[in-house]
Parts: sequence; structure tokens; C-alpha cells
Amino acid sequence: MSDVTVSIDIDATPGRVWEVIEPIERHVDWMADAVAIRFETEQTRGVGTAFLCDTKIGPIRLTDAMEITEWTPAVDAGDGAVARDGAMGVKHTGIVTGSGVLHVERLAGGQRTRFTWKEDLDFPWFFGGRLGEIVGGKLVLGPIWRRNLKKLKQLVESS
Repeated sequence: MSDVTVSIDIDATPGRVWEVIEPIERHVDWMADAVAIRFETEQTRGVGTAFLCDTKIGPIRLTDAMEITEWTPAVDAGDGAVARDGAMGVKHTGIVTGSGVLHVERLAGGQRTRFTWKEDLDFPWFFGGRLGEIVGGKLVLGPIWRRNLKKLKQLVESS
């Protein structure tokens, strides 16, 4: 299993960051490796949402089947609301299996956010099995996802 974790601090409230990541279909706007997202369920938000993500990393293309397993929207304090960190969990059920979670954590009294993307992935034998997990996970996906988080930060902070 390949464990990949990347984080970035964003100059925006957790609620604002959640507004940007909540529409799953818009993840292609900040995930360079995500080419297209197609829903398999009528619902497009929340636990139980299933979708296919066409993924491209260099010459490798695959369709990643996923289902949302955790859905806790980040909430900013104010107007009687109690501040709450957010999380979006996913189960990978396609060629690559495993689980992941996007964490939205309050910083600086809720005016800044730490966004963390954590994945535990199992690669099939034809992607190199355990060796593929080490090379593909930490050496390939880690840098790609760090760039993705920089793109997310720019997207959130510019709007």
C-alpha cells in the first residue's frame, strides 16, 4: 500500500475552501491528473455518491471508480453557527484500490485553512505492484498532488 500525504496552507476560511472542493465535478479545475468526472449516481454530493474519474499521468490513462465515504462540510463560525473542520473521504474501487480523504482544518482563528490530501492506494500487479506503489505513489503522485494543491490555493485565494 502506498501512503501519500500532501498539505498546503490557504489564506481563506475553511468554509470558503469547502465551497470550492464541494462540487466534485469541479475537481478537474485544480487536479491536473483528473481529466473528466462522470457520476454513476443521481446524487452528486454526500456519502454514497459514486463517480468515475478519467485520470492521466504521463502516458498512463485509467478510469478510477470512486465512492464518497465521508462528507463533513467545513463550517465557519458566525450567525449562530459553530465552526467545524471538514472532511471528504473516498473509496477507490477500480484498477487502483484504497481510500483517501481531503481534510479542511481551521488555522489562525478560522481565517486560514490547512488543506491535507491523504491517500492509501494499492496498485495492481501490472502497475508494478509494491514497487509501483513506491515509485508511483511517493515519487510520481506526491509531486503531482503538491502542484494540484498549489493550483487549489490559487483558485480559492483568487475568488
